[in-house]
Amino acid sequence: MKAVVQRVAGARVEVAGEVVGAIDRGLLVYLGVAIGDELRDVEWLAEKVRGLRIFEDEQGKMNRDVADVGGGVLVISQFTLLGDCRRGRRPSFSGAMPPETAERLYESFVAAVRAKGVPVETGRFRAEMKVHSLNDGPVTMLIDSREGEARSPGAPSPLPTAG
Repeated sequence: MKAVVQRVAGARVEVAGEVVGAIDRGLLVYLGVAIGDELRDVEWLAEKVRGLRIFEDEQGKMNRDVADVGGGVLVISQFTLLGDCRRGRRPSFSGAMPPETAERLYESFVAAVRAKGVPVETGRFRAEMKVHSLNDGPVTMLIDSREGEARSPGAPSPLPTAG
């Protein structure tokens, strides 16, 4: 599971000219779900996003997280984060999870961040969206659950399959 996390002074997302999600100060998260992602990736990434200390304290140090500053999170599904541009000029998206399964994990991520006490807004899964943001800093983080503790021994169990 990959995420681009941006500290923003404000952000909103529109679908067909209608604002479907908006935040003031907080985090704009573009989320890509990869083949093989599981619930442990969701939980790890939700905890990481919620706890990222990328907001400045009184001394100007990045020492506060989104909850500390009373911020919100705007989550946008973006399978193009899984684009492979190593060969040719047209990206391959073969590493992206199929939409039906990806949507389940996307919704699980949104729920996991909400459960951590942070207000969450979203775009619309599989919709053509216009995202407007006012980057603050700018501060942008690239996070991949497969490069973190989500894949270490003792991590939560894989996503259960529908029976």
